[in-house]
Amino acid sequence: MGAAGDPRVREEWTEALVTGRIVTCLPARYELLFSTRDAASFAALEERLAALRDVAVTAAIQRAAMAAQRGLAELGPLHHRVPLPDLLIAAIAQEHGLVVVHEDRHFETLQRVLSFSAHRLLGD
Repeated sequence: MGAAGDPRVREEWTEALVTGRIVTCLPARYELLFSTRDAASFAALEERLAALRDVAVTAAIQRAAMAAQRGLAELGPLHHRVPLPDLLIAAIAQEHGLVVVHEDRHFETLQRVLSFSAHRLLGD
């Protein structure tokens, strides 16, 4: 069972949704909608995501993502090969003081070059 099916994760998300602590952005939507299987599941998830407050991807956030990619490249060969949505999500989190809730190792890597908080689902 993946983290999304775990009752502990569902409880965490339900509490965060009820208290209005979950926001989204276009890069996160792209990643979430990518996982859908067909038009019906795409539409259903898109409708649920529409209920969340959206944080814009500004020019400053794009520059921060580029600087982060450069910083990762300076750490060593291939370190900069982080998916674009993850770069942008981390830069958004830094800009707005948000916590990234994830199941993705790339966010730990990005914390080496950006200042944001991250919470791995069912982490340590």
